[in-house]
Amino acid sequence: MVSKNQKEIADKFEKNNSYSLDDAVRMVKELTYAKFDESVDLAINLNVDPRHAEENIRLTLPLPNGTGKDVSILVITSGPKEKEALDAGADYVGNNEYLDKIKNGWSDVDKIVATPDMMPRLGKLGKILGPKGLMPNPKSGTVTMDVGKAVRELKAGQVELRVEKAGIIHVTCGKVSFENDALIQNIEAIYGTLIKARPSSVKGNYLERMFISSTLGPGIKVDHTSIR
Repeated sequence: MVSKNQKEIADKFEKNNSYSLDDAVRMVKELTYAKFDESVDLAINLNVDPRHAEENIRLTLPLPNGTGKDVSILVITSGPKEKEALDAGADYVGNNEYLDKIKNGWSDVDKIVATPDMMPRLGKLGKILGPKGLMPNPKSGTVTMDVGKAVRELKAGQVELRVEKAGIIHVTCGKVSFENDALIQNIEAIYGTLIKARPSSVKGNYLERMFISSTLGPGIKVDHTSIR
């Protein structure tokens, strides 16, 4: 049975049509019925094969207007770096006690940052952290001696662009409560970063499809040629 909200959504847009970025952002905000501030997400299909090292895209960038999300961060380190992490705003800081907690099933954080000396021990927890997307990685800036900088950037709204096996990148670009221009600026930053990262091995179209949606809303196809 089609709900009243679903019928209203179906009446307001054609799911097979492509919309300019301005129109797509406006529609995402209009086609929301949840009683909470939904995230706004992008799904980007790239013509890449992640099995090839050059095409296994993994980048980070700070969004101009952040994600609107409060990111909880665990820093695995020791000594003076613990104070540096706490001063930067990390939610949890330590080493062995948190390694034991993770081993016993605890993973109530959004990101984990670690200093390089901790990686041999963290690596043993790869089967737990890997599937949850929590394993620190130098490419994403989460394995570093500059833990203060890493924490501040993550707190400020840094996102990771990581291509999945099917060549798709999923990334949050803000909240429904954001102004249209703020969402547009964030999406333009993501788009520009991906275009600059185009592997030389890719022939033909590189960015094939882009969809924008709220947490509970429909996926709206974006005409990516409309993006500045």
